[in-house]
Amino acid sequence: MLLRQVARHDEKAFKALFEAYQSRLYHYVIGIVKSKETAEEMVIDVFLKIWQQREMLAGVERFDAFLFRIAFNQSVDFLRRASRDPKIKDIIWQDIEVAGGAAPDEPVMVKEYEVKLKEAIGLLPPQRQLIFRMSRERNFSHSDIAEKLQLSKYTVSNHITESLRFIRAYLANFLTILLIFFF
Repeated sequence: MLLRQVARHDEKAFKALFEAYQSRLYHYVIGIVKSKETAEEMVIDVFLKIWQQREMLAGVERFDAFLFRIAFNQSVDFLRRASRDPKIKDIIWQDIEVAGGAAPDEPVMVKEYEVKLKEAIGLLPPQRQLIFRMSRERNFSHSDIAEKLQLSKYTVSNHITESLRFIRAYLANFLTILLIFFF
């Protein structure tokens, strides 16, 4: 009944809908983004989106699922943007630190990251993997690697550059997923 009223542009019904769900939605969103200010803004954005597309509410059967799906999608979009924008990342980390120090899941996240890093290195072609490990794990210089493997320094440099490019791309996908689940 309330949804149909909102769909018919009833502002009082929309206010009642907002008041009924605002607190639950806020707690849901803050569980994902871990920032009070961001969660508050996102709740307002979600309801603004609902108001702008209110005509479709008449056909919504499960408003809870509908509302929380919109909030989830906006939270994921925000986290994806944050993973690419250092300024947003810094703001989120400051909010997390203010809220209670290091994230309780931080050791788990670090361990998962290390597992994914090893996995990414393991996916490199054998020669590239060998060169990368010699450089990063054994601290050999490019010249030393080139000499030991009888390659040019430029070949070694290219292998390391391509390895890093692959690993960064692999970890970027993983970090997006990690942010979604832990934040």
